[in-house]
Amino acid sequence: MSSPDPPAALADAPTLAARRLDDLAGRVACASPADGGGDRTGSADGGALEVFAPATAERIGSVPACDADDVDAAVERARAAQDEWAATPASERAAVLDRFGDLVLDRRGELLDLLQVETGKSRRTAVEELFDVPTGCGYLAERAPGALADERRAAVAPGISTATVTYEPVGVVGVISPWNYPLTLSMADALPALAAGNAVVLKPDEKTPYGALALGELLEVAGLPDGLFQVVTGEGPTVGPALIDAVDHVAFTGSTETGRAVAERAGRNLVDCSLELGGNNPLVVLDDADVDEAARGAVQACFSNAGQLCLSAERIYVAEPTYDAFLDAFVRETERLTLGTGYDYDAEVGSLVDAAQLDRVESHVADARERGATVLTGGRARPDAGPYCYEPTILTGVDPDATVACEETFGPVVAVAPVPDADAAVAAANDSPYGLNASVWTRDRDRGAALAREIDCGTVNVNDAFLATWGAADAPMGGFGDSGLGRRHGPEGIRRYVESRTIGVSRVGPLGFPDRLPTDWFVRGAFAALSVGRRARRGARRLKERVGLR
Repeated sequence: MSSPDPPAALADAPTLAARRLDDLAGRVACASPADGGGDRTGSADGGALEVFAPATAERIGSVPACDADDVDAAVERARAAQDEWAATPASERAAVLDRFGDLVLDRRGELLDLLQVETGKSRRTAVEELFDVPTGCGYLAERAPGALADERRAAVAPGISTATVTYEPVGVVGVISPWNYPLTLSMADALPALAAGNAVVLKPDEKTPYGALALGELLEVAGLPDGLFQVVTGEGPTVGPALIDAVDHVAFTGSTETGRAVAERAGRNLVDCSLELGGNNPLVVLDDADVDEAARGAVQACFSNAGQLCLSAERIYVAEPTYDAFLDAFVRETERLTLGTGYDYDAEVGSLVDAAQLDRVESHVADARERGATVLTGGRARPDAGPYCYEPTILTGVDPDATVACEETFGPVVAVAPVPDADAAVAAANDSPYGLNASVWTRDRDRGAALAREIDCGTVNVNDAFLATWGAADAPMGGFGDSGLGRRHGPEGIRRYVESRTIGVSRVGPLGFPDRLPTDWFVRGAFAALSVGRRARRGARRLKERVGLR
């Protein structure tokens, strides 16, 4: 009997085959030995989740549907491995992650193919995503040991006592990652947790499980101890609550609605959580901006990954003197974009992830049109490029109550509006419950940086779309308001996965008031000394301010 033809999405991928996807599926924590899972236990119901390629809408494989018992077992295995990992010096843990970064670069061909097969994104966008993983590994290798080192702090009685802060891993971290950037957004949470001495149980989105499994394989090759990184696949309503109930910290990336449920459940369990949630991100073009440069930046800000990026700009506010020139340039640059789903570098914009996402984009544009908006370019699906492809779309005259103005579309759609001046632009940018990312365009960088301080977002870029902040691995990234809790990247992104402990040591025994001195005399002297010390410190601060020291 002849073998069935492979799905077109796999036949066109240079490094992938259905057999390879089956091998990866066997690495799921609840996979049975028959699936290649070794001594891993099978899921109770034996169910499976089918995975489809957005570029062709074809089924490319399946992964086990884990249940709550499978999640508990995975967390138990991770917890058993975590004690020894926590005792491993931070420098040795960092070295494992550094080797992992090298392996990601070595295996980039397969990982790029996996990204495109699972998400439908263009090759160019896949490269941008993959590049982020070894970059993060390099940062952690260099900075994590220092961020986790013991710290001496000011003591209550300097010279008589000491205060030292230590940082201890929380235990097992549960990571729930989304489908739009499945490599970057799983590793941005998992790797600092591992660097801090924790174990990780990762629940990838049902649409994109294979990339996470491939990275788990490379972590083992890099020397990560067995059991320390587990992947559980399954339906969100089943696996998500079970994971939150079992772990010591939850890192979630996804919608604000689901994030509220995650935070509520974590709060009931008295475990901490970090959440990167939705955004309806603004982009501001001031009256002194280089309109051609701003237009090119807006194309990147709005249409990278077909707009399926949490940092994407969906609202553009342009100062009236610049409005017409910017709009002409923006439409021109947008119409130059090419759509496609091939494994080469020809296409700049790839596919939406599935039919539901396409329906969301189409409904948002239709609602805007019904309320009087004008489509300057785009505004239609492109089945000739792929079953879920949609043209980059620019809208003007959008009603403030239109869905596209109030909610995150998460597609290649943006609304552009004129504003009288910079103050009005800031007011419009801040007129949202979200506060994830923003972008400001001006020839005067100091003016842009000053304006950035007025925009209520966790990251604000001046003359850039999002890479100036996201790519700054040493700087924290996260949202205000409905866009989330906590920060990833930087020391803050490492220390969210630790508990701090303060150790105070007295060199003279008990530090309470001596009981053999005249009470009134001693108290008057103690308060006098406190007052003199406060005046001295205040004077030193003022002197530093006068000479420009900090």
